[in-house]
Amino acid sequence: MTGPRFTPLIQSLPATVPFVGPETQERDRGRPFDARLGANESVFGPSPRAVEAMQAAAAEAWKYGDSTSHDLRHALAAHHRVAPGHVIVGEGIDGLLGYLVRMLIEPGDAVVTSDGAYPTFNYHVAGFGGRLHKVPYRDDREDPQALAARAAEVGAKLLYFSNPDNPMGTWHGAEAVLRLLDALPEGCLLVLDEAYVDFAPGGTAPVIDPADPRVIRMRTFSKGYGLAGARVGYALGAVPLIAAFEKIRNHFGMTRMGQAGALAALQDQAWLAQVVARTAEGRAGIDRIARANGLSTLPSATNFVAVDCGRDGDFARRVLAELVARGVFVRMPGVAPLDRCIRITAGRPEDLGHLERALPEALAKATAPAEG
Repeated sequence: MTGPRFTPLIQSLPATVPFVGPETQERDRGRPFDARLGANESVFGPSPRAVEAMQAAAAEAWKYGDSTSHDLRHALAAHHRVAPGHVIVGEGIDGLLGYLVRMLIEPGDAVVTSDGAYPTFNYHVAGFGGRLHKVPYRDDREDPQALAARAAEVGAKLLYFSNPDNPMGTWHGAEAVLRLLDALPEGCLLVLDEAYVDFAPGGTAPVIDPADPRVIRMRTFSKGYGLAGARVGYALGAVPLIAAFEKIRNHFGMTRMGQAGALAALQDQAWLAQVVARTAEGRAGIDRIARANGLSTLPSATNFVAVDCGRDGDFARRVLAELVARGVFVRMPGVAPLDRCIRITAGRPEDLGHLERALPEALAKATAPAEG
């Protein structure tokens, strides 16, 4: 009796996932977190209109969702003032990244990203056999000039660039993004991840012709719109590229409830504006707590703040572990020198109250000499 015959590629990959979810950590620790500030969800929740729409759609959960996401896709097209053929809806940005890599990357193809940037993209590239080429951050920001140069050097088919950035929360202005676009080598597609752009200052998102074949822009309802659990993302790009998704995507991957919730959320821009304002207050609260404990923070255009622990990655990991032990779920970058920081989602006053209680204790424990 034999088992399945895995491909050599699958056999060569490590048995890892990009993130260990908070639920897994809660099971391991035997109790829930007091403050869930590690996954960059919107703790302020979705628009009440979105909740009502999803509740109504639940009664029709016996039906498959609209395989074309027609209403949502057309509403997004109107929102962005593009034709519907420029819009694809998918299972979050993560799902769309997987489809995109599947369409464009064969074993051995070169892909460029920043060292320490969003690991789920790397996970998809590895899963299809692509060769990742990484460029270090510069001054805690992705380095567009170095990314373009590396893409030209290796003949990259994809260049991943997030703006604003995860995990540092930093950002570049629209002009820098346009310069990166113009510096791309021939045949290289810019994957512009704008998951956090709803929180960014004006002038962050560039104006790009939707028919430009050099770029695909990724957006999500998981952050500002508060629908991370509904798994709704979308991409904007040239019509031929968007049409190619139809060849491989899961046509029934979008639930009726997710589509209904996202459509209602999109139509409630007043709620989004309120969330953006409350998020700014949360960022200010994290900065205040960090400074009260002798730490500094990085400027952020996202719904999280990178807190510089002031030492190396080992120390930051001890701080993170002590926060988790005290019921505060946070995460951190995985690559030096970014890993001197911990990353904390902008929370409600009650969430930040738990952080304010736990952080002095965590720092004291992390600083104390190891027992032995």
